[in-house]
Amino acid sequence: MFHLFPFKKGFILPAGFLFLLVSCNGPSRKPAPESGEVKKAKVAVPVFNADSAYSFVSRQVAFGPRVPNTEAHRKCAAFLVSTLKGYAKEVIVQQGQLVAFNGDLLNFQNIIATFRPETQNRILLCAHWDSRPWADHDPDPKNHRKPIDGANDGASGTGVLLEVARQLSLNPPPTGIDIILFDAEDYGPHQDRQTGEDTGAWWGLGSQYWARQPHKTGYYAKFGILLDMVGAKEATFLLEGISMNYAAPVARNVWSVAGRIGYSDYFFPESGTYVTDDHYYINRILNIPTIDIIHLDRTSETGFYKTWHTVKDNMESIDRNTLKAVGQTVLTVIYED
Repeated sequence: MFHLFPFKKGFILPAGFLFLLVSCNGPSRKPAPESGEVKKAKVAVPVFNADSAYSFVSRQVAFGPRVPNTEAHRKCAAFLVSTLKGYAKEVIVQQGQLVAFNGDLLNFQNIIATFRPETQNRILLCAHWDSRPWADHDPDPKNHRKPIDGANDGASGTGVLLEVARQLSLNPPPTGIDIILFDAEDYGPHQDRQTGEDTGAWWGLGSQYWARQPHKTGYYAKFGILLDMVGAKEATFLLEGISMNYAAPVARNVWSVAGRIGYSDYFFPESGTYVTDDHYYINRILNIPTIDIIHLDRTSETGFYKTWHTVKDNMESIDRNTLKAVGQTVLTVIYED
């Protein structure tokens, strides 16, 4: 998926990186209440439909591994664009080619849906929709060159956001919302080519491109939320390090909301690892305070969920309850903002 720094605190990633563009369970289960929290008037928050989100995840996986330059990737892109056009008045597709770590030219599509484009008061929601070309963390070495379904790693976050988009179309949000589905996130170096000198710059190519060339000149949002690997059973969402470095108030608010509406068994207000994910580039390049809701597991060797980057990251790993916890939290943050 991306570069992980296992359970280190205070690690600051280097600011410099290059890429070439061609063309165009935890001990505490309930978060502490925020001190001095101001109570807001109750608003009607839409009910997130977990079955619908699950179906959106399944539809993506059914195309096959969504690796750039494949037919499955192209068909899934068309499905995502068509689906979002049914919900949003404005859908923009950024496309072109990006150069991967090994020199491959990746045909990419960043897919952006805009709700209430007339307002400058905006919230950014994002996920990545491509999947890993290699199951390089599979316990069986014979699978290390096989692509993965990426049901959790990619499709889950996108599935949640498609259901969020559906709800936004039925219940006009109180603020402007931009949903961005990033491409070419998971094409980073194979595990056997990674070294301790990796900075993570070969991951998240689509978000790097968008951060440097947003879909609208001068684009800004008051905060952003990235969803990554948000569908596994009994997922644990910790306060990821880069999120806390750049957007701690946003993260604390989201975790507080999750606990208040009944999802403290998923959202633990405890420090997690530092992960170079799409939010890193949004924070560093656009200065939009953006957090990462991502499954971090202290009991696994990788620090992520058990089937991360294996051939078993399929629909059997997806749980409707987890999708519900994440999706309902995001909707509540939006409508109570």
